Amino acid sequence: MTSVERKTLIQRGLRFAMTGLFVTALHALVAVLFINFVAPQPPLANGVAFAVATVVSYLINTTWSFSARLHGRTLLRFLSVSACGFLLAMFVAWAAQVAGLNYLLGIVAVALTIPAFTFVLHNFWTYR
Repeated sequence: MTSVERKTLIQRGLRFAMTGLFVTALHALVAVLFINFVAPQPPLANGVAFAVATVVSYLINTTWSFSARLHGRTLLRFLSVSACGFLLAMFVAWAAQVAGLNYLLGIVAVALTIPAFTFVLHNFWTYR
């Protein structure tokens, strides 16, 4: 890997991380607002918040983190990676539970695993 490629990878990773923090906060905000002003139903609120956060994540990651164009192909790949990340998060949490770990350790494992997994797939597949 050349120094330019390494620099690009680090820049993408940092932008991806900042975007992730932003859309996580956005998810929480949308869920809270939905519960307080639309309907006091947390599952529905989180579903709406997840959809909003995913769309915003696609837009920001495509145009800023990976400096790519918005395109149907990247959208489908992004959604596929998001779905795989969702399933992996559930699996990691399940594995932690089966191992007898405290649920908080499962959450930490998910928080450490999913961003790395999705970044690698986005970098080397979604936006290649």
